[in-house]
Amino acid sequence: MENQAINQPEAQIAQRQNDDDVIDLVELFYVLWGHAWQIILCLIAGAAIAFAYTYFLVTPLYKATSSIYIVSASNNSVVNLTDLQIGAQLTADYQELMRSRPLLEDVIKNLDLDMSTSALSSMISITNTSDTRILKITVTSPDPQESADIANELVNQACIYLPDIMETDEPNLVEEAIPPAYKASPSYAKNLVLGGLVGAVLCCGVLVLRYLMNDTFVTPDDVSRYLGVQPLAVIPEADLGEFNQENKKGRLLKRKGAK
Repeated sequence: MENQAINQPEAQIAQRQNDDDVIDLVELFYVLWGHAWQIILCLIAGAAIAFAYTYFLVTPLYKATSSIYIVSASNNSVVNLTDLQIGAQLTADYQELMRSRPLLEDVIKNLDLDMSTSALSSMISITNTSDTRILKITVTSPDPQESADIANELVNQACIYLPDIMETDEPNLVEEAIPPAYKASPSYAKNLVLGGLVGAVLCCGVLVLRYLMNDTFVTPDDVSRYLGVQPLAVIPEADLGEFNQENKKGRLLKRKGAK
């Protein structure tokens, strides 16, 4: 019996420790709900900061696209299956060679660009539509006219330079690039949503951290839950305003009685 009496408090202590490690999700929800106005303010602040950053610090970029069609025809100008297979194989070669240094240097020289070949290469994106021999050359630049000029000049130089290197027929121009009317990036709507979400998540994280680190007893139930004892009495909060008014009334009555 004595061993059972000794083990019982130990079991209660272990049980209370396990209870301390459990997060009350319902209580946590009410904590967040009680600070909903703070979360909304942080959401608005995050969206405002994201908008200001996007508007004042991010440079708008424009994209212009030109496309070419790659084909390898025989001498009799009749396209057969072999020509189609060779054309498909040449597409990958064109994608790599259109970024070659001599070709980019010619583009820089002809357009009088103030940039290096590596900088120009980073502005160029070459894609091949699936199951086709069409290459799309996209140039991204802060200047819409410059993006179109570079895309068109790159295609022109590729049609001159690459057939001599590869000993193939000249590719056909499908579409010339035109200056874009709208910027490709940044997206104000996307950045506003992301900024608002970041602000709200940070606010929720701070509130949850404060909740987890708060070990004060707020209600009598907290004493019973965490200490395993029943409170004998509860001291109510005193209203200092009412207390002062009662004191004033008491002093006035005493003065009247003294008179």
